[in-house]
Amino acid sequence: MQTYKAADNALQDKVILVTGAGDGIGRVAAITYAKHGATVILLGKTTSKLEAVYDEIIAIGGPKPAIVPMDLKGASKQNFRDLGATIEQQFGKLDGLLNNAGIIGSLGPLEHFCSSTFDNIMKVNVTAQAMITKYMFPVLRKSPSAAIIFTSSGVGRQGREFWGAYAISKFAVEGMMQTWACEVGKTNIRINCINPGATHTAMRASVYPGEDRDKLACPEDLMPTYLYLMSDDSKDVNGQSLDAQTKK
Repeated sequence: MQTYKAADNALQDKVILVTGAGDGIGRVAAITYAKHGATVILLGKTTSKLEAVYDEIIAIGGPKPAIVPMDLKGASKQNFRDLGATIEQQFGKLDGLLNNAGIIGSLGPLEHFCSSTFDNIMKVNVTAQAMITKYMFPVLRKSPSAAIIFTSSGVGRQGREFWGAYAISKFAVEGMMQTWACEVGKTNIRINCINPGATHTAMRASVYPGEDRDKLACPEDLMPTYLYLMSDDSKDVNGQSLDAQTKK
């Protein structure tokens, strides 16, 4: 679906929650969804970044977005329950959830991995995503066609040295997606994964500081796959893990 062409109104009247919306892929996905007609709920830990994305969406004439400052590392079950209730009260439904937020932590041998770093990565990349998805189900069921997208990684499909807790968390995400996809079956909700691949983002630069960024895909290059899985054109696609880039 890397060459998918979405209609300008492909997401018209949809309400989509994007986590990690203040930067990188999440920021571009939120703006792209708004360009195609969606009302986007911007969730992230840095309010100033979310406000900047909000302003970008307004500047392009997109529907007025909502801002939800939340640090997933410290978020509680009640925070997620309250978010679901607020979305239902303000919008009446939720048509899409992009679980994009994530952290890498540090790279190194598992034998030497810091336990607190391991715990933080698993909390943000796995536990928080499981909980936010769980508490969005009541409002997702109110949509005629709802999509959930988890963010995977190549190191979540094939183990690779030194990727430590991040790789383990992405294996968990793949398994969580598959399990949930089996459970929703043929309902109004579909659940899939996207592997973005090597992308020019600040998160990747933090572990590959000397990499030639000009050789990397930009977040904008990945958007056909993100649009496809969020649009009704993928309404029969469930339990799949798609690559946003052609493998080289």
